[in-house]
Amino acid sequence: MSAPGDLAEPRVLPPRLERAAQQGRGITFVGDGGSERLEWSRLHDEARSAAAALQSRGVGPGTHVAMLGRSTREFVTAVQAVWLAGGAVVVLPLPLRLGSTNAFVEHTRNLVREAEARLVLMDPALSSFLGGETLPGDPSVLPIDSLPTTGGDALESPPVDPSSLAILQFTSGSTAHPKGVMMPHGGVCANLDDIVASLELTTDDVMVSWLPLYHDMGLIGLLTTPMSIGAEVVLGSPHEFISRPSNWPAWLSEFRGTVTGGPNFGFVLAARAMGRMDGLDLSSVRAEVNGAEPIDLDSMERYNRAGRPFGLSPGAMMPVFGLAEATLAVSFPAPGRGPVADVVDGGALEREGTAAPVAPDAPGARRLPLLGRPLPHVSVRVTDPGTGDQRPERMVGEIEIAGPSVTPGYYRQPEATAAAMHDGWLRTGDLGYLAGGELVVTGRLKDLIIVGGRNVYPQDVEWAVAQVDGVRAGNVVAFGITDGRGHERIVVMAEARATDRPALRRAVADRVQSAVGLPPADVVLLEPGELPKTSSGKLQRRLSRSRYLGIPANSH
Repeated sequence: MSAPGDLAEPRVLPPRLERAAQQGRGITFVGDGGSERLEWSRLHDEARSAAAALQSRGVGPGTHVAMLGRSTREFVTAVQAVWLAGGAVVVLPLPLRLGSTNAFVEHTRNLVREAEARLVLMDPALSSFLGGETLPGDPSVLPIDSLPTTGGDALESPPVDPSSLAILQFTSGSTAHPKGVMMPHGGVCANLDDIVASLELTTDDVMVSWLPLYHDMGLIGLLTTPMSIGAEVVLGSPHEFISRPSNWPAWLSEFRGTVTGGPNFGFVLAARAMGRMDGLDLSSVRAEVNGAEPIDLDSMERYNRAGRPFGLSPGAMMPVFGLAEATLAVSFPAPGRGPVADVVDGGALEREGTAAPVAPDAPGARRLPLLGRPLPHVSVRVTDPGTGDQRPERMVGEIEIAGPSVTPGYYRQPEATAAAMHDGWLRTGDLGYLAGGELVVTGRLKDLIIVGGRNVYPQDVEWAVAQVDGVRAGNVVAFGITDGRGHERIVVMAEARATDRPALRRAVADRVQSAVGLPPADVVLLEPGELPKTSSGKLQRRLSRSRYLGIPANSH
C-alpha cells in the first residue's frame, strides 16, 4: 500500500498538486448516467495551461478569482489553475431554486464585490445568473470553458507564501449574514495534513463525493484532499444526489469507494433509498464522515441498518465536528469505531449545563454523539460564554479553537474578526463539552431556547417533530419567542405533506410535549420549499424566526 509520504511537507498547495499528479491516480466525473475519468497528470497539465492564461489576465499572488459553476471537469481544472497561478479561489454558491433568480443575482454580485475579485470564471450554463448591466468596478467575466488546455509551458510558477490566501470561503449565513473566511495556504495545508493522518488516507483510497464545491466539506475535504495527495476521487453533483439519493450508494458500490462524507440529512435520504435498492456492494467503504450540521444518532443507526445487507461496516460511520473558520476539520473519532453515544442526564444538561453520565434506560436520558478528539494541529477548549473562564470536562460552554488551520479572520471585517477572537482563541458560537478528551456538541449559542430556567436545544425539538408522519424530515425549525410577560416560548415551523392540517398540528404539539416536556406556543405548517435555507442547504432558524415575527431580514 502506498502512502503520501513527503507530499505533506510543503506549506503551500502548488508543489503538492504537482507531486500528486505523478501518482497515477485520477478523478472520475459522474452524472447523467455516464462517467468520465481523467488522470491527475492530465488535469494538472490542463490546469497549467489555464493558469498561464489567467496570469496573462493579471491573476497572481494576492488576487482573488470568483468562480460560479457546476462540478465539472472544466471547473475542477480551473480551481487548480487559480492556485498554480498564485491566486485565491472564491467559489460562489449555486442557486438553490430557479424561482429566486433576482435575489440570487443580487447576492452573488454582492459576494463578488465583497471578495474584491479580479476576475469571475463562469459556467456558461449559469451565465443568466450573473446577468444584468455591468457596473463600474465590476470584474470581467470569463466563460470557464474558454480557458486553454494546451500551452502550459508558458506558466511562470510564482513564489507562493504560506500566509497568502488560497481560499476565501463565505460562511453559509445560517446564523448571520455571510462573512468571508480567510484561508491561507499554510492553514489549508495544515488541515489537509490532519485530515490525511486522522483518516489514515493513502493513494489507494477511492473518495466519493456529491457535495457542492462552494462548501468547505466539498471543496477541501473531498476534492482538495485527494487532489493534493494523488488519491482517486469520484465526483458527482448535489443535483444528481438530491434528485436521486440512490446515486450515492450506487457510486460507492460501482467504484469501490472507501471514503465519503456528507451532512446528516444526506445519510437520511441515502438510507431511505437503500431500502428500495438491491445488488449493492458496500464492503469497500471504511470511512463515512458525517458533519456540516447537527448529527442525529438515530439517523446514523438507521443508515447502518439499511447498509448492512450490502456489506456496509457499521464502524465506517464517523460523526465529526468542523467549521469553515477551522479551514474544515476540528475533531475526528478513530476510523472504524463507528458512532458512539455519550448518554447523559437530560435534566441536568438543561438546568445546570452539566453532562452527567447515566444508564441508557435512565429516565430523561439523552444520547449525544461523541465527535472524537481534536486533530493533531488543533486545540479545543470550552469556556463560559459570559466570563470567558475555561470550564472543566462535562460542563457545557462555548467551544473555542486554536491552531495553524484556524482562520486569521474575516476578509475586510475587522470588527467581526475581533468579536470572534478571545485571547488568541476563536469563538465558534457552538455549545458543547469535553468528555474523556472527546468533543460533544449540544447546539448553537444563539439558537438556545431558555424556558423557565431550562436550556432547550432546538435540534431536540426538530428531530422529534421530524418523526411525525406527514412532516418532511430535515425540514423543521424550532426557535424561541418572548411573550407579553417576558417569558420565552417555543415555536415550531415545519414543511408538511399531510392534508389534515389541524390533526397534524396536534400531533406535532404532542410530540414536542413528549420530547422536551413543554408544549409549543405555536405550530406553523408550511408547503414544501418554504422554509428559508442557506446556499449549502442549512435551515436558517434566525431568518425563520424573523419571518414569523414579521421582522425585515436586513434589520439584524
